[in-house]
Formats: sequence, C-alpha cells, structure tokens
Amino acid sequence: MAQLIVLGVADRDTADRALDIASDLNRQQLLRLDDAAYAYKDDKGRPRIHQTFSTTGAGAAGGALWGTLIGLIFLNPLLGLAVGAATGAVAGRLTDIGIDDDMIKEIGAHLEGGRAAVFLLADITTADRVIDAYRPLEPTVLRTNLSKDDERELVEALRS
Repeated sequence: MAQLIVLGVADRDTADRALDIASDLNRQQLLRLDDAAYAYKDDKGRPRIHQTFSTTGAGAAGGALWGTLIGLIFLNPLLGLAVGAATGAVAGRLTDIGIDDDMIKEIGAHLEGGRAAVFLLADITTADRVIDAYRPLEPTVLRTNLSKDDERELVEALRS
C-alpha cells in the first residue's frame, strides 16, 4: 500500500532535488512512486504547485487517439482528432488522481518564506536506503498517513 509522506525542505531548488531523488529511487526499484509534487510560495507570497504527472496531457493524448479512431469511422479523422483531444484534455483536467490537490494547496498556503513542501505517494520497499537518500536535504516531516510509531521512527531516522 502506498504511503503519503510530506516533507518540508529549505526551498524550491531543494524540492526539485527531492523529486529527482524520488525518480532515481523509483528507477532503482527502492520505492514505487505513484505520484509526487511540491508546493512553494512565489515572490508575491502566492502558493504554487508543481505536479509531476499531468492528467491534462494524458487525457488529451487518450482523447486524440479515440477521436481519431471514431473520426475514421465517420470519414473525418481530423475533426475526430480535434474533438477527441479537446474532450480528453478537459476530462484529464477534471480528474484528480494520486495526491489530493486541496491538501497540497492547504499546506502550500501555510509555508513560511522561501520554504517548500514535497509530497510523495509511494510504496517504499527499502526504507533505510530511501531515508539515507533524503537525509542530506535535512527535511522535516510535515504529514504522513503512517502509524504514529512509524512516523516517529521516520522523523528520528531523518534527524540522525
């Protein structure tokens, strides 16, 4: 089962590095990354979100494929492509999978100057190696869906 872990980091660049680490750990099969994102505040103090998976793009691609196939049936593949891509993009935009966007926005709104929050939804297979990879970033655990004991162990392991 995937665990949600929200880490507070120093800044947006550190959040980018955290997502790079997650991607690398995923390639090494030390964790199975289902979704990842980070939130930060821009120069004007507005919360911003960086998602790693775009449902809009995936919806548009799927819609374009189906639209083209349907267009071929009705002898107008270009119209089918255009309508399918537009419909798929709208459907993808309205779809929320993985990490809850409202939670990301809520935590992002409470960030202090310059800090960022990294959101990882992953099934961690080798916890000690994942913790070792993140320890240099000096993150703080903001929220998890782990048990209290597991969360306490995570907090202590990241501090070591």
